[in-house]
Amino acid sequence: MRIAHLTDSYLPTVGGIEMHVRDLVDRQRRVGHDARVVTPAPLPPGADEDADHVVRTGRRAAHWLTDFDPDLVHAHVSLSPYSLAGARWAALAGIPTVATVHSMLTGLGPLAGTLGDLSGVARWPVLWTAVSAAAAAPVRDIVGAPVRVVPNAVDLDAWRPRPTPPDGPPRVLAVMRLTRVKRTLPLARILGDVARHVDVHATVVGDGPQRPALTRYLRSHRLDGVHLTGTVDRSVVRRELAAASIFLAPAHRESFGIAALEARASGLPVVASARSGVASYITHGVDGLLGDSDEDLAGHLLRLLTDDGLRRALTEHNRAVPPRCSWADADVARADVYAAALAARRHPRAASPRRLVSS
Repeated sequence: MRIAHLTDSYLPTVGGIEMHVRDLVDRQRRVGHDARVVTPAPLPPGADEDADHVVRTGRRAAHWLTDFDPDLVHAHVSLSPYSLAGARWAALAGIPTVATVHSMLTGLGPLAGTLGDLSGVARWPVLWTAVSAAAAAPVRDIVGAPVRVVPNAVDLDAWRPRPTPPDGPPRVLAVMRLTRVKRTLPLARILGDVARHVDVHATVVGDGPQRPALTRYLRSHRLDGVHLTGTVDRSVVRRELAAASIFLAPAHRESFGIAALEARASGLPVVASARSGVASYITHGVDGLLGDSDEDLAGHLLRLLTDDGLRRALTEHNRAVPPRCSWADADVARADVYAAALAARRHPRAASPRRLVSS
């Protein structure tokens, strides 16, 4: 099957959507699909050349999609004008189209339905999915239709725990883009609150526009035990996970949290927001501790740093019991969605794709 994956952002930018799309396309190609990444993101100067199946189209995908003539378009949406426009174009051209929302579109309230009506998105012949139940709820209000949950996934074998937990004082790890949405400065404040009670040894993996502000905060509050690595590859992330004792995910609007799932698969207790998609695979008191506020998260983190018995119990459980959200499970759910999208096209394509491009 020919599958076009539309995404506004792609590697070498490192984030949840970028890594997920890369892994998903690689898996589909290994089993024989002609899966391709279609993105407007330019290749930065000095970056390695793309694989042949990565197509950088500029601002519009329509001309390339016409030439590729995919059997199915899968748009990966995160407040994404390019992916949304591509999904609309493909669906109206009669191509079976799936849109997966990777963001938390919360806070719209009664405006959600109005937004769907005004934008016309509620009338698009698109099959909508989201990466967690928390992310699906606001999408359902916007599109006025069922929204299936197809969770992200990780390779559980690749993130299998090392034979023994690390020695020494417990170390906190966060892996995230350093942005406002991911709550970079609240992360620093949580670590600062905990540091008033105990010595904090922490590593923050990732980069982004909030890094200078984070560096200033750590320096001004003398949080000398917090180390910033910048962007690193997966092998380094694995080493950091093997050296850590607790994983901290501070974002409330985290639709899924692939980094937290990798930490859970590596055996770490996870401290995260109960309002985020992380709560779809972390059970409070079993895999980690969930909180509704930053005060909750700071309290949970302090508790795990000082209560060796609780930290050991959560760690032993996570090392012995693999998490949900394996690729095998996600592949089954996605196959069902693709089949539904293909079956829903009862009529020939509404208009020639080339005619839609030229108009």
